[in-house]
Amino acid sequence: MDRRGASAWICLIVAAFLATSPVLAMAQSPAGDMDQTEAAVLQELNLARTNPAAYAGVVEQYKRDFKNYTMVLVDGLWTRTVEGVPAVDEAIGYLRKVAPAPALSASGPLVLSARDHVNDIGPKGMTGHEGSDGSRPAVRIRRYGTPKSTTGENIAFRPVTARSIVVQLIVDDGVPDRGHRHTIFDPDFRVAGVAIGPHKIYGRMCVINFADQME
Repeated sequence: MDRRGASAWICLIVAAFLATSPVLAMAQSPAGDMDQTEAAVLQELNLARTNPAAYAGVVEQYKRDFKNYTMVLVDGLWTRTVEGVPAVDEAIGYLRKVAPAPALSASGPLVLSARDHVNDIGPKGMTGHEGSDGSRPAVRIRRYGTPKSTTGENIAFRPVTARSIVVQLIVDDGVPDRGHRHTIFDPDFRVAGVAIGPHKIYGRMCVINFADQME
């Protein structure tokens, strides 16, 4: 588990906005390589991490699609949020102040650990960071390598695009401690792996595993 505690592992189920990123496919690479859409998520994370002030403009676009306090238009469908516009405003303010973080490099072991969780809980319709075997993220990551000191995991359900995943996690609607947001901008994390696949209830899901270093 990430050093910030259990609350950072709360999963989001509300999709967010994307107008320009490629649509996420359901196909998965069988090895420790990310496919094109998974790689797009990592690229989007790096856009946010390396220039958060500029990424505030992306979140501003998401804000413009709110109909009222809680309803936002996502890929042609209205989606109800928990906190509404105030959570978006908070995220924008955060992005304008937070220091840039180093770009993340792709890690094959982290892709494999993320894919394990997708393939495990997706077909079962489960949510959360605990696998059907009781495993936690750090345990799954250590199946494929050894992190230097710290790991993290973010999960998005019902994603449509790479940008929608990243905006969703940055806004972190309904998560009081904004654990997903803090994981994305943690400067100690230097490597990540992304896996996307089907989910029995929400259609699809995306797991992102992070580490400071993998050996």
